[in-house]
Amino acid sequence: MAKKTSPKVHTYYKIESDKATRLKKVCSRCGKGVFMSEHKGRHTCGKCGLTEFSQ
Repeated sequence: MAKKTSPKVHTYYKIESDKATRLKKVCSRCGKGVFMSEHKGRHTCGKCGLTEFSQ
């Protein structure tokens, strides 16, 4: 069975000429490929549950 991708994954990157830059923060515990959601005052990983608070 093929692994499905998120239909909104194109919103996580910004494409400039031939470079792609990440717009969302990457989880420090899970590593590359796992983005953190943005909330008011914090970032949360949906995979491992890590929460980082902003100051």
